[in-house]
This record gives sequence, structure tokens and C-alpha cells, in this order.
Amino acid sequence: MANAAIHFSDADGYERFMGRWSRAVAPQFLRWLAPARGARWLDVGCGTGILAEAVLDLCEPSSVVGIDPAAAQIEKAIRGLAGRRVKFQQGDAAKLPFPSASFDIAVAALVLNFVPEPAHAAVEMRRVICNGGVVAAYVWEFSRDLSPSGPLRRAMRAVGVEVPAIPGTPHSTLEALEAFHAAAGLEAVQTRAFDVTLSYEDFDDFWVSQTPGYSPTTKIIERMTDAERRRLKRTAQEMLGVGASGRIEYSARANAVCGVAPWGPKEGIPRKAQA
Repeated sequence: MANAAIHFSDADGYERFMGRWSRAVAPQFLRWLAPARGARWLDVGCGTGILAEAVLDLCEPSSVVGIDPAAAQIEKAIRGLAGRRVKFQQGDAAKLPFPSASFDIAVAALVLNFVPEPAHAAVEMRRVICNGGVVAAYVWEFSRDLSPSGPLRRAMRAVGVEVPAIPGTPHSTLEALEAFHAAAGLEAVQTRAFDVTLSYEDFDDFWVSQTPGYSPTTKIIERMTDAERRRLKRTAQEMLGVGASGRIEYSARANAVCGVAPWGPKEGIPRKAQA
């Protein structure tokens, strides 16, 4: 099954779909990371600024820089965090526009699976942090269908619809994340899975949030007949087990990794790069 390209030009749609889940998982991840106060942070693939806002609220950073390739995401991030010590700019995770040793902590939140070469992105993140700094990332567990979109995708398959694979699904496992970061020259690499449970007011709330315009599954649903969509909705409701109150609750899982840049003879230069 081929991967489906996902374009994040619809920042409002992204907020409706992923915003609530991103805000729920970020504090769990930051508590696990237990970062030092006063650190210089780089938020790689910052999107609408959700992780950056959590860092400001919980970690007492000295500075935060967010970078993302999508102009619409950056614009929304700037509007949401204006004047709060965050600098947002467009850029590519595979070629970070910063000198070596510019940051103490570099984090990629819910983005590595969308990067064409995640192993190279990990190397770039290692490059821009100082020796002794931290590189970390987390992604949804797509390989086991435990992402926030999992219930709708399972319902689509149950009614016979072929659902395209989410880009980078093989890269979302704990084993893959650990391998990328170890290969980037990081030490003390650790992994952790986080389960997040959220609820929706009713099925309409769930349906609207799960069908943003940029999603390939939304485009598939739009091509269905009215009868096919009604069948899909009934199947999704049955599989979700909608209660008498109408509320919907389910869990998603995020896989996280972190590693420390080794100390070398000279600050800012990886040990393995020394002659």
C-alpha cells in the first residue's frame, strides 16, 4: 500500500484535528525529558507552536526557536505566541539553518515520520546542539494503528476501503527511533511510550476534527456516495462504543526517544569528528 502525501497548509484544520492531542502529550513528554532550566531550545517541525508553548509554560527556557517548512503553520504559530520569547521561521529539518552548537536541546515533536530522511534529521539536530546537550523526538505509534486517527482508519478498513499508509510508518516504532538517534552519535539513548486518552463531546465533534481538508483519508471519504458515508459513520460509532451520553473517549500512543551529545575535546564538535 502506497504512502499518501500530507500537506500542512491548512493550519486551522490541523489545530482541529491534532491540536488537542498535541497539547495532551507535550507535558507528559517534557516531564519525562526533565530538561535543565535556562536552556536554549530548538523546536524542529514546530507546526502551530504547541510544543514551544508547553516549553515556555513548563521548562523556564532562556530561548526557544521554532522551525517548520509550512508557511501557514509558522504564521499561525507567530499569531498564537506573539511576544512570548519565541522566534519562528521557515526551514528544513534536513538542513537546519543554524551554526553548530547553537542550542542546548533540540526536539522534533510529532514530525520525524514526515521527514523524508529521519536519520539525517537526527544527525542535523545533533550538529546544532552543544556537546552535553539533548536531542529528543516523539511520534505517534502508526505501525500499530495507535495514532489519534486510528479509530477512523480502522472503521474505513472495516467497510472495505483501502486506506493509504501514513508517511514514515516504519519510522514510528521505538526501535527505529532508538536506531536513528544512536546512529547520530548520541549517548545514553532512552525510549518511552506515552498513552494519551482524550474525549469528544459527541460523534459530530469527533467526525469534524478527524476529517481536515488536507488529510488523504478525508479526500477518500469525500468521493464516497452518501450511502457509503452513512455506513462508515455507523461502523465508526459502533467501533468507538459511543456511550449513552454521546461522548467518545479513546487513547493514542506516542513513542519518544532522547539522547545526549557526547563531550568532546572542543565544545560544539562531536567526539567522532575529531582526528
